[in-house]
Amino acid sequence: MTQTPPDADTRRAIPPVICYPNNTLPRPDLMLYRAAREWAEKVDEVLVPPREAACFRVGAGQFLRITSIDGPQVGDLNLWNAADLSERFYSGKTRALHGTHVTAGERLWSSFPHLRPMATIITDTLGWYGIDEHGGSVHDVIGTRCDPYTGNLLSGVQYHHCCHSNLTRALADEMGVPLVEAEPHVHDVLNVFMCTGFTRDTGQYFMKASPVRPGDHLEFFAEIDLLGALSACPGGDCSAEHTSDAASCYPLLVEVFAPKAGTLEGWQAPDVNGYDRSHGR
Repeated sequence: MTQTPPDADTRRAIPPVICYPNNTLPRPDLMLYRAAREWAEKVDEVLVPPREAACFRVGAGQFLRITSIDGPQVGDLNLWNAADLSERFYSGKTRALHGTHVTAGERLWSSFPHLRPMATIITDTLGWYGIDEHGGSVHDVIGTRCDPYTGNLLSGVQYHHCCHSNLTRALADEMGVPLVEAEPHVHDVLNVFMCTGFTRDTGQYFMKASPVRPGDHLEFFAEIDLLGALSACPGGDCSAEHTSDAASCYPLLVEVFAPKAGTLEGWQAPDVNGYDRSHGR
């Protein structure tokens, strides 16, 4: 049995240190992005059906909007470099740089060895929510995505409309490849509109009813050419469970907007990370 040392309180009282102070991160020019967005014109839209996923493409310098349209619905988002699927959204590093949940002014970062901004959040209509009394907030980068493997592990079920499977099917269809070839590209997500946190007593990942309502949206500026996939989670607003045929689920609308010529004066797509990759050799 573990014995509590006499200096336990002293050890616990040591103040924390932020692992990655982000004051030196390159700052997005939100004023430029928002000014360009004001005159941008819609060039594409995709309706993601309930309990399904769909792919979409967004060119560098374009805008992506995800909207809840018919009822409270959360979505699981994957992003890839449209020209190189090995460069994909890195939720863990995004979490380390910005925190457990993201909002306007923060960025979605790509995987090693690229580690550059893929997209910048420019509008978040749920930005008012903040962090609630339970430690919950919206748009998390802590959950991995509901998947059939964990469902089988915990409950012995074969459920195919979880977000991992939805994203796998959508990507396979977009690429024209078998499921087994598409699946390794599916990765940890941005949980759009989902309200989550960690319990303070056990440190477990929790979810609660999303505050999202029809018309709420999250909007991004694409820093590079993107291929995206969005799943309308089978948990609906995730107020009870996230893998369910019983939960009320609704579609999500994806829209792409192109800026008018000259409205992004001075902007250029970010280069890949400048580390020389010598790794000490």
